[in-house]
Amino acid sequence: MGTTFLLALALMLILEGVLPFLAPNLWRDTFRRITQMSDGQIRFVGLSSMLIGLLILYAKTWLQ
Repeated sequence: MGTTFLLALALMLILEGVLPFLAPNLWRDTFRRITQMSDGQIRFVGLSSMLIGLLILYAKTWLQ
């Protein structure tokens, strides 16, 4: 379980680092737009991300 968590964390960090590495200006502009969003909008984006992640995990376990 611990190894799986570490692998998931490593993959998340790799994916999070791709945009700032490849397109720092785009990342900066995107981050600036996010800081101008209301709390409700940011929460909606976070909730949507979590639900998509859960659907992917469910689909992966269901398809095996």
